[in-house]
Amino acid sequence: MTPALAAWLPKSVLMLRDYDRHKFLSDLIAGITVGLVALPLAMAFAIASGLSPQAGLYCAIVTGFIISALGGSKTQIGGPTGAFVVVVAGIVAKFGIEGLFVCTMMAGVILVLLGATGMGTAVKYFPRPVVIGFTNGIAILIASTQIRDFFGLQMDHVPGDFFHRMEAYGRAWHTISIPAMTISLASIVVMVVCLKYAKKIPGAILVTFGATGLVYLLRVPVETIGTRFGGIPSGLPTLAIPPLHYELVRQLFSSAFTVAMLGAIESLMSAVVSDRMSHDKHNPNVELIGQGIANIVSPLFGGLPATGAIARTATNVRAGAKTPVAGMIHALTLLAIVLFAAPLVKHVPLAALAAILMIVAYNMGEWSEIPEILRHSKADIAVWLLTMMLTVVTDLTFAVEVGMVLAALTFIRKVSRTTTVTRVTKDYVADSQVHILEGKDIPEYATVYRIHGPFLFGSTDKFSEILDSLGALPPIVILRLRNMTAVDATGLAAIRELADAVHASGRSLILCGARPQPAELMRQSEFERHVGAENICVSVTDALRRAEEVHGVRVLSAETRLAAVVVGHRDNK
Repeated sequence: MTPALAAWLPKSVLMLRDYDRHKFLSDLIAGITVGLVALPLAMAFAIASGLSPQAGLYCAIVTGFIISALGGSKTQIGGPTGAFVVVVAGIVAKFGIEGLFVCTMMAGVILVLLGATGMGTAVKYFPRPVVIGFTNGIAILIASTQIRDFFGLQMDHVPGDFFHRMEAYGRAWHTISIPAMTISLASIVVMVVCLKYAKKIPGAILVTFGATGLVYLLRVPVETIGTRFGGIPSGLPTLAIPPLHYELVRQLFSSAFTVAMLGAIESLMSAVVSDRMSHDKHNPNVELIGQGIANIVSPLFGGLPATGAIARTATNVRAGAKTPVAGMIHALTLLAIVLFAAPLVKHVPLAALAAILMIVAYNMGEWSEIPEILRHSKADIAVWLLTMMLTVVTDLTFAVEVGMVLAALTFIRKVSRTTTVTRVTKDYVADSQVHILEGKDIPEYATVYRIHGPFLFGSTDKFSEILDSLGALPPIVILRLRNMTAVDATGLAAIRELADAVHASGRSLILCGARPQPAELMRQSEFERHVGAENICVSVTDALRRAEEVHGVRVLSAETRLAAVVVGHRDNK
């Protein structure tokens, strides 16, 4: 097989060459496990989007199978996710369910085109403050849509916009249901305990089965899927092609582009998580083609938009998945539930599903990134804050558009500020000597990489050369920043992730030669917390001197450990 052909083949095909019985057993266990985890999530996302629970199940079945079969990731799990809840609800409210189906198919076509034209890495041009901003906003909106079911409020209709929704909750607060609130709070406690003390046990499964059994056996008076939706229909969904006409397509293009970009970002973020956990490397273009085909097919069976699901992907890897076959088994597990156990699903309490979505909203919020953003420049903070606020009070499409425009303007401003015209003096020449590598010996225990030019969003994948060869590098890595003219929050996050990867491999990272703008941003963000203040040097001369010190400590530590082993061996004699 030629490398050119392999670059466009799905991961499932590439991994069939050495597939065996042991891998199948691991995939079988993982697939069934993640299928059970996906059951309540798929229904909850559909309900939160204003659709029937079976729409989420149909989406998880169809897209889960296709994404695993045709995608470019080894253990990625696809299906409906929280990121789409706000967008889907807005599209349904404005264009109806048929408009959603058309929009999803359009987004699928855009994803296929992105992948087929080699633009799988194009999503890197979304700056970190924009991504964090709309992720925070989506998490807040998802949590706000679950307040009615979490507390069992008696409401005929939940308004679509945030402020009217919160006002409606305030008017209905006197109808709070103690049984529903008890189930919700107990569900939260169970999931938090599982996340903290028993990560291998999926809390969503315990909550779903435990709450359902409790409600059914004790006849607890709370709303269930059966009381609100009449249950889940058994059997396969019918194939139906949504009506297409020019005017609807024209109106939906902006929303379709948002769905496609959001799906691409979350899919590739999930694929990166999969890579880190399974020690593999995904193919971004093939992954987007698989995601696109899945989104084209999903509406034909009444399904929602789909993307890579980070939590389910992590569960899949932790459960022992070896290949994409696990993802296909996860879809078949959900299909079996729909075919043979649909009558039981109607007893699932909505309070438990609301609790699950509250945890999902908290986990997807990227809240730990906020302190990092607040340490950056005022422009980055403004982009993040405005994107988050617009996501909450307007809609995601508008928020992302405004965020990208602001980020572009910030980009231009940062690049323009790095352009200087200065006179070369004798002092300048003398000061430059400590930054020049020429004439300096690089020892065998160290290697030097340099960043040349502005390191802003859109450039952060350049570290792949270091990360791909990390296992073969010497124990000390020096990153020379002398020619890095500017950096932003996204670039700084990439350097932070590089530092984490280098340290995780048992190596040391030393930074040197940062110019005024990068040095100031690193100071504001307290970057020394990630590498140590002693490992941020003024010049490459200082960095090489620091590398010699680190190497000496490493040698001394190794000799001390060896001596301890020898002494221990003698004592045992």
